Amino acid sequence: MEATTDDISHQAHDRGSPAMRAAKDITFGSVRQINFVHFKIFEHPFDLTKVRLQTQVLDATARFHGPLDCLVQTFRNEGVRGLYRGLPAPIVGAMAENATLFLAYGELQSLIRVVGNVPATQALSLPQLALAAAGAGSITSVVLTPIELVKCKMQVQMLAVPAAAAASPLPVPSTVLASVVVRNLPGPYAILRDVIRADGFRGLWLGQMGTLIRETGGSAAWFGTKELVSKLLRRNEPERQLRPWESALSGACAGAAYNLAFFPADTVKNRGQRSFGAVAKELYRAQGVRGLYAGCGITVARSIPSSALIFWIYDGLRARFG
Repeated sequence: MEATTDDISHQAHDRGSPAMRAAKDITFGSVRQINFVHFKIFEHPFDLTKVRLQTQVLDATARFHGPLDCLVQTFRNEGVRGLYRGLPAPIVGAMAENATLFLAYGELQSLIRVVGNVPATQALSLPQLALAAAGAGSITSVVLTPIELVKCKMQVQMLAVPAAAAASPLPVPSTVLASVVVRNLPGPYAILRDVIRADGFRGLWLGQMGTLIRETGGSAAWFGTKELVSKLLRRNEPERQLRPWESALSGACAGAAYNLAFFPADTVKNRGQRSFGAVAKELYRAQGVRGLYAGCGITVARSIPSSALIFWIYDGLRARFG
């Protein structure tokens, strides 16, 4: 049987000391991520598509005419390798994000119980769970921003190659010149080094405001939706645990809510590292709300199965091992 988010809040004080709770959350997160990595590999081309669509919002002429066109052009010009450009960063990021998020979520629930004098036998309310989730998201954003900075820079590297090829005075085919440029593109370590050289360690957190808004609000929407759907599925039997398919369904709804709620913050973050407000205004002037949600459709589509998988595995581990 599957445990629900409500069950997690019930069990917050029943899992031993803070050190034991932390060890369990990190272990569950790691085991879940071993399975989730396979799905992350599958969905990476769609994440790359999202980032490339977001970064062209302010371009005078759009390079891509939609998600499918972006996927086709990327495969045609860069091959399979191009579709997986920047893959190591999101794998590391997903593992760090989920371990941090679930650990912080459980501990903040315990803190809310202490501050609010909520007994362990009483379930936390939906607003209290959302507050814990928002706090967990804000903590996670600090871990996630440097990883996403590297990922996004790698995903858009190739967009500058055609321009470099066209500007070259050499009488060689553009595809040949482009392949030369690709071989000399910096990897993740080189990108980290260049960012630190240019802006110091502070540069690793450029775009932090966008990540903070997305993770804080998105995590509240994610866990909040999971809990709400879980309650609705059990409305006639409130004491019953969720069935596996119900856990996956509530997780799928949570994944859609996470991305729909604060997607514009992600678009602003991926566009540039200038003032968050200035970039947001510029994007809105260029294409309105549509520009702020560039790439949202394909992101929601990929987040539904991935979020369903996350909660299905996590709830299963929680139910079996406490």
